[in-house]
Order: sequence, then structure tokens, then C-alpha cells
Amino acid sequence: MRTSLEVADIFRTAGPSYRAAHAGHVSLHQLNIMSAIEQCRTAAMGGHVEACTDCGHWRIVYNSCRNRHCPKCQGVAARTWLAEREANLLPVGYFHLVFTLPAEIAAIAFHNKALLYNLLFKTASQTMLTIAADPKHLGARIGITAVLHTWGSAMTHHPHIQ
Repeated sequence: MRTSLEVADIFRTAGPSYRAAHAGHVSLHQLNIMSAIEQCRTAAMGGHVEACTDCGHWRIVYNSCRNRHCPKCQGVAARTWLAEREANLLPVGYFHLVFTLPAEIAAIAFHNKALLYNLLFKTASQTMLTIAADPKHLGARIGITAVLHTWGSAMTHHPHIQ
């Protein structure tokens, strides 16, 4: 099922003006990625016919770009990866916590990544371990999986650990 808006739609709509405005600052590699995503699963990539041998129904299916940056092409890989991770989960409750740097510190972190991201990991893990160990809360030793995200969904610098 197609969502209402895809990265390819944005690239096709805003890509030409973005490339013109940033000429000389966007690498050939980045331009090739944008082009691949724009053309993915369109007539520009060619296609093939899928046909049902039972009922005779057929449809044209456009080829994918197979670019590792393409959200359409990597959707199956992402779902496979997630299923593999879920298979390793214990049958216990899990909680999703997010530790976010305030905007003022995020600006400093942009220029001091190693130092501040390391500090964010240490602070987040020590906070969770301390609170979980407290008998008033959980009174237990917990395990943690933490992932650093440096950009938010709005594609702005937004360092946080999940």
C-alpha cells in the first residue's frame, strides 16, 4: 500500500530547485542517489509483466533501483532485520525511552560529536541503571540497548538516544 507522500515524491518535486540552489555543494554520489530514488519503480527503470497462470490476470511491475539509500528498496531488508531482532527478545516487558539533548547543547555537540555523544550515552545508561536498581522503582539489574540518532524526523540536527 502506498503512503500519501514518499521521499521520491519530495525529490521529484523539490529536487531540481534544490540541486540548482546547491550546485557545486552536492556530490556526484549524492546526486546519483537522488536520481535513483526519483526513478525507483517508475517506467524510467524499465519493468516486467507479472501474470497469474490460473486466472490470466496480468500487471506491469516497474523495476526498483536497489540503491541502499532508497526507502522503497530497503523496506524489505528493514522488516527482515526487525524480525530477526524480535526473534531474540525475551518474553518480558520492554520500555522505549528517549534521551534528547537540549537545543543549546545540541549546537555544541554538532562540533564536538565524540565527546558529547559519549557523554550522552554514559548519562542515559547510568540514569536508567540507577533508577531501575532503586527498590522504589524496579529493584533490578536491567539490560539496555541504546542507539544514537543525530537527526530528527524533520531532518534537522536533533541528537537523541533511544
